[in-house]
Parts: sequence; C-alpha cells; structure tokens
Amino acid sequence: AFLKRAGALCAAPYLLPASAMAANDKITVGSVGVGPQGRRVMELFLASEDARVVAVCDVNALRLEDARRHVDAYYGEKGCAAYGDFRELIARPDIDVIHCATPDHWHVLVALEAARAGKDMYIEKPLGLSLAEDVALRKAVQASGSVFQFGTQHRSERNFRFGCELVRNGRIGKLHTMRVGLEASKVALSFPAMPVPDWLDYDRWLGPAPWAPFTANRIINQYWWHISDYTLGFVAGQNIHFGDIAQWGNGTELSGPIEIEGWGVFPRDGLCDCAIAYNVRHSYANGVTMHFSDDVENPQGVRFEGTEGWVFVDLGFVDAEPKSLLHTLFEPGEERLPVSTNHVQNLLDCVRTRAQPICPIEQAVRSDTICHLSDIAMRLGSRLEWDPEHERFVNDETANRMLTRAMRSPWRL
Repeated sequence: AFLKRAGALCAAPYLLPASAMAANDKITVGSVGVGPQGRRVMELFLASEDARVVAVCDVNALRLEDARRHVDAYYGEKGCAAYGDFRELIARPDIDVIHCATPDHWHVLVALEAARAGKDMYIEKPLGLSLAEDVALRKAVQASGSVFQFGTQHRSERNFRFGCELVRNGRIGKLHTMRVGLEASKVALSFPAMPVPDWLDYDRWLGPAPWAPFTANRIINQYWWHISDYTLGFVAGQNIHFGDIAQWGNGTELSGPIEIEGWGVFPRDGLCDCAIAYNVRHSYANGVTMHFSDDVENPQGVRFEGTEGWVFVDLGFVDAEPKSLLHTLFEPGEERLPVSTNHVQNLLDCVRTRAQPICPIEQAVRSDTICHLSDIAMRLGSRLEWDPEHERFVNDETANRMLTRAMRSPWRL
C-alpha cells in the first residue's frame, strides 16, 4: 500500500512530501457500499492512474459479486477481494483509502472505523444522522490526521465555484439573500413484511437503525432516501449539496447560521416519513438569510441575491443579472476559491501531498449542520437560536436533545 511504503521512508509519514514517493506507487482503495452511487464513484477511482481498487464490500451478495467481477475485468486480472463486513476490509493494513457509499445511516460508523485505523477516506454525503455523529467523526479524523474528502462534488464543478467567487468578491453588491430550491421527498404506502432473501444480510443493512420488518422497498434507494430511520430525506440528501454551496458563497463554510425557523409537512403513515414539503429560513450574523424550500417557483439550485444583481447556479448551469457578470475575469488580488475538477482525483492528490481536499472534515460538518438544524426546526415548528461556536441551541434543551440519536445495540460511536 502507498501509505505503508511511505511510512517506511519517514518516521512521520503525515509530513512526507510527494517528491519522496515513487511515481508508480498506487494508492490502494477499498469501496464500502457498491450500489449505484458507490459504483459511479468507484469508476473514478478505477480510471485514475494514481489508484488501485483492491477490495469491495456490501451486505448485498449479488451486488458485491458483480462489483468484484467488474473490478477484476477492468484490470484484466483477478485480485479484488470481497467482504460482507466493512470492518474486515478496513482492518487490512495494505489499504490506504476507504470510499464509503452505504445508506446514510452507516456513513459515520464506517468513517469512524476508517479514521481509527488511520485510513484516508472519501465519505458520501450527507454525513451523519445526528450532529453528535458528525462531531464524533470530526474529532476522530483530526486525531488520526486522516485526509478526509466529503462527497459534495458540486465544489468540483466550475459553475458553482465561479458563482461563489462572484459573490465573495462583491460582484453582485452586498449579498443579502440566498435561495435554495429542492425537490420534495417521496410519499409511499406501507408494504407487507416479506421473507429476507438469502443474498442479503438484512441485520447488517439495518445496523444502528431500529429493527423493522423486511420489505423489498425498504432497501431501495428511492424509498429509504425518505425514511427517517436511515436519513433526513431530501432536506439532507439534496440540501447538503446546495446548502454547502450557499455557505461557500456566503463565506460561512467554517461557521453557520445564528437563527433558524420554518415549517415542514410530514406523512402520518406509510413507509416514507420524511418531510414532503418544507420552507426554512436561516439567518446569519452577517445579515444574510438563506431560504430553502420545495416551492416550484424556487427552482433547484442556489440563487444569490445582492444589492447590485444576482447569480444562480445549478449542475451545468449558471445565470446572472446583469448578464455581463457571466463574462467576469477576476483581477489579481481578488479572492479565489480552491480549484478541483475531479472530486476523487482531488482526494488522491491530497493523499500524496497531505494537503486538505476541497471539502475537508470541518467544512463537511458545518454544511451537514444546516440539514440537522433545518430538520429540527421543522419538527419543532418554532424559531431557534443557534450558537455556531459551541454548536448548541441557545436556551432550548428540547432542541439540544434532538442533536443526538440512539443506536441499536451493539453499534455505538
């Protein structure tokens, strides 16, 4: 493994310069969770000349075997190991990087195991099911010195970076409002319990989540994305992308709002129970407000509004008023954001240099916090004051209790 070889060259491998590495050293990668998103990102690791995927892990044996065969076919030789337990994969000393693309409720537990084993990592968004999970992971990553990349890949898209640079350099005047448009979450009927198929380790799929009877739809992305035992719905699944970009443009990626209020509509029955309609306002100490909603008049993406114009960004799209902003050439001395054009390659480059990736752990936690604050504000239906320095609600212990979640035994942080 790249890091094992690097450690033999220097007593403090965290400080080892890239120039000390052999040019043909491969960074070894283990992929945990090889469903649709896991396979998409794994393809980027496979395509990189700097990396070698050596192991895959999934609780779905059919999916696991298909991923193993795909990796072997890509390299033209057998050698990719397959695991049903992520702990066995992470325990391998020859693996440098862990890529986690499990369902959301597993992200932090896998990442914690990786950090405690000294692995670098690429962790899919959103981060944790509670802020307490996020904080525990931040502590572990900082203690281990692991290079951490969060899967908010919008930061590696030029149009998002360009829009944020326009805002941060005052090209729309003084920023006062940010509008984030999201899709509504899914409504689904209840489904009858079914026998667990022999290709699925269902107990491990549930993991830290409460026990629930198996039904095929429960483990399908389009359904579990909207079940609160496993996620926060699109309030996290989409808002983590666009809320992250909003904070990037606002210059609050290391802080957060000071006040939150809003409402949400939650299904009363059925398999999916995350909010199906929402409207939340976040207020920042610099006077800026961020509104996010599923209103059809608020299109998906982020709109920054200033005293002299606006800019709107989405995947593959940017618009602005005045239109001349779209042709902006920044002057020397103006603020520029870090540049990445490939989120995976950005991580791999940082594994070699030990620099911080474009979305490191502190910024990941701050962006994920937006999702947790939104969900809590909707559930309580009240105006909440937030202390971003101490990461606690002000004078509201009911809200503070909602910053943690119980885990099913034997799982714990």
